[in-house]
Amino acid sequence: MSGLTEANLKMLAGARSFERGRGYLDAVSGVEVGGEGWVTASVHGSERYEVELSLDGPGGLSGECDCPYGLEGNFCKHLVAVGLTVLARSEGLPLQWKAARDRAQDLDSWLSALSKDELLALVREQVGEDRRLRHRLELRAASARGDIASVRARIRELLDIGPFAQYGYVEYADARAYADQAGQVVSAIGGLTGSGRAADAIILVREAMKLLAGAVESVDDSDGWLGSVGAGLADAHLAACRAARPDPEELARWLIGHALGELDDGLTDIDPLDYEDVLGTEGLVVLRKLAVQAWQANRRGWAEKHLMERLAKARGDVDAVIAVHAADLAPNGHTHLVIARELDTARRPAEALCWAERGIREARDLAAVDTALVDHLCDRYTQADRLAETVALRRDHFCARRTLLTYQQLRAAARAADCWPAEREDALALLRADAEQRQPGRCGGPALVDALLDDKDVEAAWQAATETGADDRQWLTLADHVRATRPTDALGVYLRLIEPLTAQTGNAIYEQLVSLLLRIRDCHRRLESPEEFTGYVTALRTAQKRKRNLMRLMDEHHL
Repeated sequence: MSGLTEANLKMLAGARSFERGRGYLDAVSGVEVGGEGWVTASVHGSERYEVELSLDGPGGLSGECDCPYGLEGNFCKHLVAVGLTVLARSEGLPLQWKAARDRAQDLDSWLSALSKDELLALVREQVGEDRRLRHRLELRAASARGDIASVRARIRELLDIGPFAQYGYVEYADARAYADQAGQVVSAIGGLTGSGRAADAIILVREAMKLLAGAVESVDDSDGWLGSVGAGLADAHLAACRAARPDPEELARWLIGHALGELDDGLTDIDPLDYEDVLGTEGLVVLRKLAVQAWQANRRGWAEKHLMERLAKARGDVDAVIAVHAADLAPNGHTHLVIARELDTARRPAEALCWAERGIREARDLAAVDTALVDHLCDRYTQADRLAETVALRRDHFCARRTLLTYQQLRAAARAADCWPAEREDALALLRADAEQRQPGRCGGPALVDALLDDKDVEAAWQAATETGADDRQWLTLADHVRATRPTDALGVYLRLIEPLTAQTGNAIYEQLVSLLLRIRDCHRRLESPEEFTGYVTALRTAQKRKRNLMRLMDEHHL
C-alpha cells in the first residue's frame, strides 16, 4: 500500500485526469481485492469499463483500464477513481488481502485433492456453461492433435463478422465482442507453435491476417480493439518464424510484400528488421535488394520510402537515408529540413547548412515554406554569428507572410543585429499598405494594429485602428490600454461591443457581457459619473430580467 497515495495517483494520471477521476467515485462498483496486491473493479462512465490496479508490482503502482484512453497505455480517470476508492477503504485492505490469499490457497488445495475423473467432470461442467471457454478448449484440442483443417476452419469462424453484423457491418456496440472472439485466434496459433507445429502456424497466421484485414473494413473499430488483435497476430508470426526457421528468401519476399501494403491494410504492423535473426545474412541481402527495387519503381510511395529509410538507418548509412529523401523533395522545403537534421545528427554541419539553404532557394512560395525550416536556418546563422543573414531571411519571410509572428521574429533578429529602427519602419510601411487594401468583411483585423500593440505603441495602434479599421478583439485590447488615460474613448468601445451581446444567450455570452459591464463601471468611475452607470445597468436589468443566469452573475459582481 505504500505506493498508493493521492500524490502518486496525481503524478501517474496528470492533474486533469486526476481531477476528473474524483468525479467518478460514485461510479465505482464490484471492488475485488486479490491476494497478490491487485484490485479489480468496474467503473460506469459512458460505458462500463473494467479496471485493474496493481498496488505493489515490480514497477510500483500501476494499472490497466479497457477504456480507449487506458488502452493507449495511459493512467486514466477510471484508475484514479478506483485508487481513491481503495484509499478510502485502506484500513480494511490487509484483512481483505489475507482473506483473498486464504481463498486462493483453499481453492488450490481443493483442486489438487480432486481425482482425474472429478477434475474432468468439473471441466466438462464449466465447458457446458461457458461458450467462450468451450471454443478456446476446442481450438487447443485441435492444435494439440495437429488437425490443421479443423484449426483453419475454426479460425475462419472466429474471424467471421456474420454473427455480429445485422446488415453486413459490426456496429460500435458489438465491436469489442467481435474482437474478443477474434483474439482467440492468437492463442490458437501460439498453441500450434508451442506444440511443435510452427510451420503450420506460419501458414495459418498469414491466412488470419488476410481475413482480419478483410473484416476490419466492416467493423466500427473506433476503440482500436482489432489493432490489438493484429498486434497479437504479428507477435505470433514472429514467434512461429523463430521456431520453424522458414526459407530466408521466401520470408524476405513475404515481409517486403507485407511492408508495402500488398498483403493487408497495415492492421498488423510488422517491422522486417525484427526478423533479422531469422533471415540471416542470406535473407537480409534479399530483403534489401527487394526494398531497393520497390523504391526505385516508386520513389514517391510512402511505404517504399519508409522501408528504405528504416533499412538505411539500421545500417547507419546516412547517405542512403538522404538519397531516399532527396528523390522526393517537398516544394515547401520540409524534406530539405529532414535531410539537414539527419546530417546534423551525423555531425556533418556544413552539408546540413547547404541543404537548409537549398530548401529556401527552391521553395516555390516563401509564404508557404515550412516555418520550421526558416527557424532552423536562422538558428544556424545566429550560432555562426551571421546576424545580417538571419535578418535578411527573417525580412524575406515577413515580406512573404506579413503576420504578427513573422513581425516578432524579424524584430528579435534585427534587435540582435542592432538594426531594428530601420527594419521596423519598412515593416510597418508594408503592414500599413496591407491594412489600407484590406477587403471589407475580411475575417480578422489588420496585422498592423497587432504589431503596434506588440511594440507597446498604443497611440499609434489606436490611430491605425481609427484610420484603417480593426476587429472587435483589437478594439477591446486598445480600449483596455487607454482606459486609464482616455476613459471616454474606452467607454465608447465597450458600449459598442456590449450591444450585440444583449441579444444573445448562453453562459459564455453572459460572462463576456458582465466582463464588459465591469469595464464600463470603471470608466464611469474615472469620469465621475456613477449615476449614469446606475441608470444604464437598471435599464439593462429590466430588459434582460428573463435571463436568470445573467441576473445571478450580475448579482455576484454587485452590478
